[in-house]
Amino acid sequence: MKKINDSDRDDELRPEYNLSLLDAGVRGKYAKRFREGTNLVLLSPDVAQYFPNEDSVNAALRSLVGVAKAQLRHAH
Repeated sequence: MKKINDSDRDDELRPEYNLSLLDAGVRGKYAKRFREGTNLVLLSPDVAQYFPNEDSVNAALRSLVGVAKAQLRHAH
């Protein structure tokens, strides 16, 4: 497969796009906000085999939180 240089590439940008607006982008503008709202956890393969999707993980963790809260109430 032959690589295409930028100089060889035809201008693929549609005429209705305003190029002056495209230059104003800020890289990583929302990165901090995204990181604050994201909590990703990598499950070990032996654990992940029991959870087909994120909903099943969340349901299991909610059950565990409920058990932990119940034990804390009985401990007092």
